[in-house]
Amino acid sequence: MKAGSSKRIDNFTMICGLVLFLASWFYTTELHFMLLTAAQLILVPMTLHLVMEINKKQVFIIGAGQVSVFLLHVITIHTGQILLSIIYLLFTLYVALWGLGRFFRRGFVNWAEISIDIGMMYLFMGGIWFFIHINGINTGFSPMLNWLTAIHFHYSAFLLPISIGFFGRIHKSALYNIIVPIIIAAPMLVAIGITFWPLLEFIAVIFYIFAIYSLIYLALKTKFAYFLQGLFIRLSYSALGITILFSLVYSIGRAYGKWYVTLDFMLLFHGLGNCILFGLIGVLGWSLYLPESKQAVWSFPVSRIRGRLTTDNSYKSGLVDDLSEFVDINELPKIIINFYEQTNKYRLFATTYWAAWFKPLLIIYKPVSIWLNQLNLPASKKRVEMHGQILGVNPVLDGRKSPRAWVRDVNGSTVFTAIYSSHENNGTTYMNIALPLPFSTMIGILHLEKRNKSLVLSSRGDGDQGIYLATGKLLFKLPLSEDFLIEEKQAGELTAIHKMKLFGLPFLRVNYHIIEKNIPKRKLHI
Repeated sequence: MKAGSSKRIDNFTMICGLVLFLASWFYTTELHFMLLTAAQLILVPMTLHLVMEINKKQVFIIGAGQVSVFLLHVITIHTGQILLSIIYLLFTLYVALWGLGRFFRRGFVNWAEISIDIGMMYLFMGGIWFFIHINGINTGFSPMLNWLTAIHFHYSAFLLPISIGFFGRIHKSALYNIIVPIIIAAPMLVAIGITFWPLLEFIAVIFYIFAIYSLIYLALKTKFAYFLQGLFIRLSYSALGITILFSLVYSIGRAYGKWYVTLDFMLLFHGLGNCILFGLIGVLGWSLYLPESKQAVWSFPVSRIRGRLTTDNSYKSGLVDDLSEFVDINELPKIIINFYEQTNKYRLFATTYWAAWFKPLLIIYKPVSIWLNQLNLPASKKRVEMHGQILGVNPVLDGRKSPRAWVRDVNGSTVFTAIYSSHENNGTTYMNIALPLPFSTMIGILHLEKRNKSLVLSSRGDGDQGIYLATGKLLFKLPLSEDFLIEEKQAGELTAIHKMKLFGLPFLRVNYHIIEKNIPKRKLHI
């Protein structure tokens, strides 16, 4: 249960919303229009009190949104309706920006919290379509369709993603990670289908049904804090499972012109079912006990260097002083250890392979990387030698332990400038690598692991590892991952394979051939 003061605010918000909702009945004869009003006056404010740490300013903002919706039922003057609809639009924009801020403080990690963020951002779309409906703006579609799109973004796009975000705080599974992206994408696809292409609406509803029934299955398997909460949440999702079937039948009718279910039936049955059983029962269920977020706050040291690198003109021999601080070096080939501790004694040759799907993006990527002198890998598969040096960096300016920069270039053009350091957390020492960018820094946190007689470095895992963007006070986890596999090829030679993925899709592989500088020149094989 929430703390006493917050609970009083919740009760106050709910009572005000309920009073305004009942008062709206005196000015509205159309039942279906009250379904959106119920969401705006009761369900949305209650949900926001669960998501946000409410202060007096936010109570005022939420209250302004509620009052503006009520007054829209009372005031019929065109100028007044424009002003009041703008107030509600600004309220939804505030909620969307709050959701965006939540996302930027964390990034592409934790599907449960991402679902909440996206739900909050979607509310602004509901505000836009509500503004369109109230002011009779000509979109080329009927007023009813504008209203349906507005209510769609309040229920399916706001309430549901936030509800499954709360659910994800107590449930974790591979199936859940599949469900969330579908539910996040479906509201936009359904809205586009309703507006432009009925067949797309039908396809989106099929995926939506799979996600909803999978969610019901997971809810039935999951243990909730209280019996009543479990009953309410399961009832909420089950009601959605029933109403979505009528959406499927209705979308078939729209796609093929055969109306098995009428719009009036949808408004009554589908609308009331979603409003009362899914919306109200679901919000009350989470109000009984709100699970806390399991998202850890990033606490590792971040380089303070932004933009152009400044070194202290000293030279370092290797990327690390002692590789054994990161990984058990027993049975690890000595050349791998020497490479990291005596990096300047080795020559580095690289062959770059871009994924076919990413190659068209090189038209944009390459000019930017050249301008930045960062992440500037060759566009072709031609093998090149990367020349580099390791320079000391002032730890006071960087803010991390013993930083040193590895600056690599190809044919005189800088390819990488990476500042290496380390940090320890929960008994694990991570490689902490910073790539300075304008007004920001890209951070790669790598975990090292010995695998047979090879060394694996990876940004994937449950610890600190990952690829982040630091700007200002924000530390944002990017949808990138990288893995290195380093092996001894033969005496005096190493091979390293560097693979990168974007949103789980491979887009880059770099094959490195590393040789000692003092061995005789020979034909190189990668």
